[in-house]
Amino acid sequence: MFNLRALQKNKTVKYGVPMLLLVVGGSFGLREFTQIRYDAQRIRKKLDPSLEAKVNVERQSVILEEEYEKMKERNLEEWKNIRGPRPWEDSREYQEQQRSRQNKKE
Repeated sequence: MFNLRALQKNKTVKYGVPMLLLVVGGSFGLREFTQIRYDAQRIRKKLDPSLEAKVNVERQSVILEEEYEKMKERNLEEWKNIRGPRPWEDSREYQEQQRSRQNKKE
């Protein structure tokens, strides 16, 4: 009985042990909750098999080579850089201005 009262009055036992349990227990609890989150994301991110075949990493180099061959065939000497409309500009009005400028040049 005497030891129990002495432990209740001890500040380390009264405040330190519950704090230590909270920190250590919270760490384990958070680990479990974050694991649930990552498992749910993994399930959601599974790809459709047809789409997964297109994204296959082994085939990526082949796709890049095919795109490079397509770009070789194009004539880049006659290419023109045309600015698109800004967010505050009306896109239809801007397109009409661009068409009228192109028609004047030709």
